[in-house]
Amino acid sequence: MRIIDAEDRVEWDEFVTSHKEANFLQSWDFYEFHKSRGEEVIRRLVIADLEDIDDISELDLKRRKKGEEFIKRPARRTKKPYKIVAAYAGEVEHAKRGRHLAIAGGPILDWGDKKVVSAVFSDIREQTKKLNCVFARVRPQCEDTPENREIFAENGLRKAPMYLSVEFAGVLDITKSEEEIMTGMRQRLRRALRKGAKNDIKIEKSTDPKDIHKFYEIQLETAKRHDFYAFSEDFLTKQFKAFAENDEAVLYTAKKDGKILAQNFMIFYGNEASYHYGVSSELGTKLSGAPLLHMEAMRDARKRGIGRYNLWGIVGEEETKHRFYGVSVFKRGFGVEELHYLNARDLVVKPIPYYLKTYIIETIRRKVRHV
Repeated sequence: MRIIDAEDRVEWDEFVTSHKEANFLQSWDFYEFHKSRGEEVIRRLVIADLEDIDDISELDLKRRKKGEEFIKRPARRTKKPYKIVAAYAGEVEHAKRGRHLAIAGGPILDWGDKKVVSAVFSDIREQTKKLNCVFARVRPQCEDTPENREIFAENGLRKAPMYLSVEFAGVLDITKSEEEIMTGMRQRLRRALRKGAKNDIKIEKSTDPKDIHKFYEIQLETAKRHDFYAFSEDFLTKQFKAFAENDEAVLYTAKKDGKILAQNFMIFYGNEASYHYGVSSELGTKLSGAPLLHMEAMRDARKRGIGRYNLWGIVGEEETKHRFYGVSVFKRGFGVEELHYLNARDLVVKPIPYYLKTYIIETIRRKVRHV
């Protein structure tokens, strides 16, 4: 095996999307977005060299199988460069609490292959040192099980004091028919969908990054109502642009009499449609615009051959005082499967600054923010 820098977008995305558990967090375009903001990124491939093979035409092979004669050409020795066996991408976070390499939704590999797993973590360690980071934070695209926890422990990673990307998500199987999905919904949500249809709400779709401006403005209002951090307009616009250029992002808008009720920033990648961000106006909450957006996005995802709809972050049903409890009730209303990803793990390469600064600051921050 060898480990190299990835240089081919098509090759990268073909490998990543061949793994059904993968999503946009390890897509090529997600790191193009980070680069557009001046951030350092790495994309690494673990490859296995292939042996020489005889170049025999497909027609000759068919003839040989049938016992027919065919023209014997001099065998041309060709060599395929390699087969990809693992991949991971990360971006450098210039955080005051500690510069680190963030690897969300990866690495992408066969977790049962210990040799490959070991090679990947050895490379992550070397890249972390090379980038002058204190640690690497990894939130893998695998479920939280004792077996998976052991894999990370064996490779020298410890549980991180803070999260990296969503760790508890609501996922919906959209290989089911729309009728089956409706049957699995909570009655309250079905009523909301009927209410939305009666209100003559119109759905619009856009892939124009300029339309993110209005999304940003409504996000500021939504953030005040639900007490969450609002992203900058530059952050949202550049992220949407990176995905929309390759038909991977769509902005869905619900309108009533020309007024925006709700908007969803959707990403379609591999086998997953991701409800990345959503906003709504006070009028939209009253008229039930958001549920209609999700149903339309699910229809579009099926047309793309996608089988999983990820509504992303939810909190425990017992966490009634959490600021995202109401949003979680809404998401659960679709009849989602609750998926616990393995918590973020840290690979520490500079123990002194990590334990004297990063660990202390993040532990306090997590308690204060109740996350």
